[in-house]
Amino acid sequence: MDREEVRPDPLAELLPALSDHEATLEANRCLFCFDAPCTHACPTHIDVPNFIKKIATGNLIGSASTILKSNLLGATCARVCPVQELCEGACVLGAEHRPITVGRLQRYSMDFASDKGLELIRPGNPTGKRVAIVGSGAAGLSCAGELRKLGHEVVVFDKRGLPGGLSTYGIIKLREPIEVALAEADMISSLGAHFEYERELGQNLDFKELQAEFDAIFLAVGLGWTPRLGIPGEELIVDGLAMIEQSKTDEKRVVVGDKVLVIGAGNTAVDCATIAKRLGARAVTMVYRRTECEMSAYDHEYDFVKAEGVRFKFLTQPVAVLHDGEKVVGLECRSMQLGELDESGRATPVPIEGSEFIIETDQIIKAIGQEKPALAALLGIDTIRGFLKVNEEFETNLPNVFAGGDCIRATGSASTVMAVQDGKMAADSIHKKLSLSSGG
Repeated sequence: MDREEVRPDPLAELLPALSDHEATLEANRCLFCFDAPCTHACPTHIDVPNFIKKIATGNLIGSASTILKSNLLGATCARVCPVQELCEGACVLGAEHRPITVGRLQRYSMDFASDKGLELIRPGNPTGKRVAIVGSGAAGLSCAGELRKLGHEVVVFDKRGLPGGLSTYGIIKLREPIEVALAEADMISSLGAHFEYERELGQNLDFKELQAEFDAIFLAVGLGWTPRLGIPGEELIVDGLAMIEQSKTDEKRVVVGDKVLVIGAGNTAVDCATIAKRLGARAVTMVYRRTECEMSAYDHEYDFVKAEGVRFKFLTQPVAVLHDGEKVVGLECRSMQLGELDESGRATPVPIEGSEFIIETDQIIKAIGQEKPALAALLGIDTIRGFLKVNEEFETNLPNVFAGGDCIRATGSASTVMAVQDGKMAADSIHKKLSLSSGG
């Protein structure tokens, strides 16, 4: 057999699944704390000691059911949650020993349920109420599933051809294979949620028609593409989100340079740098206009990408892309220094006059965040710093129009698990309002 055919996929899921023996041993290390800090640290408040104890006693159906009761996207969150910052970071064994690997145990239970084809969630009795959900990412799927559990009819609209949002298109395969995201969407579909794809608000999906046809609407539209840098030659820069998407849907067509620069220092930038390095780039450097202290990437992601051999160029601001026709040959940059704190609490980068220099490169990737939701003005929804504004019940200024997920995250960090919790809480608010309107 050709050696190339048996070469391991460099972007295959990073952590292997636990064996039955490994899972049992790890579960039995848990102290099963009362009022456990790991449960409090989980945004969806999964009863962590309970699901782990069920693993220890061989009750894997009960373990998976415990997880799904709090988090319908337990398989995704088991893989992509920053557990080092959340449940595992709060583990009482972490101070002097080794924290319980909560994420991998959660994956073990969820994979068991998926592999066995278990249907552990049931739809509720029909209420006669209809809810439209726009967006099938984490918030949308979570809300859809919770509403089906309560008996409401749900139709999920998505502008893409596949469900899952960032889990499908925007999270590196190393952390979550596309099959996991699609399987969770299938689970929500099996509860009776109806999906309509390639339907986009403002294009072929009319908002006023949704308002007329449905009793409530939940907007889970996420954010947009990477914003522009506004520098000469930017048209030759690769969009990081597009690169991650291609690495998940058509990895063989991903083009990687020899000397790669990644502009940005968040978790998406880390993913782009990882893809470039693992797919053959000889040198990968992340360029950031602040210092490592201001990076938005998690500490463990920073440590991971350094171990991958990725280098960093801090206090560096891109000025222009240098190119020979369509071929990138360099990035002109300017050195920066830190000034006063901005509204995010980070020091503002200030350019140093006359400090321009050039970094040789044959490929530049940008991963500098995402554009704010563009439909707020179209729909007449109030915003906060460009994000959709909601009240404590996740309702916008438009009656019976709710929102959740990254599109409302004006403060705090955006993450899959927070989006799942948004969807769950919004579903509860929608249910209460629909119940009141029907006299229930």
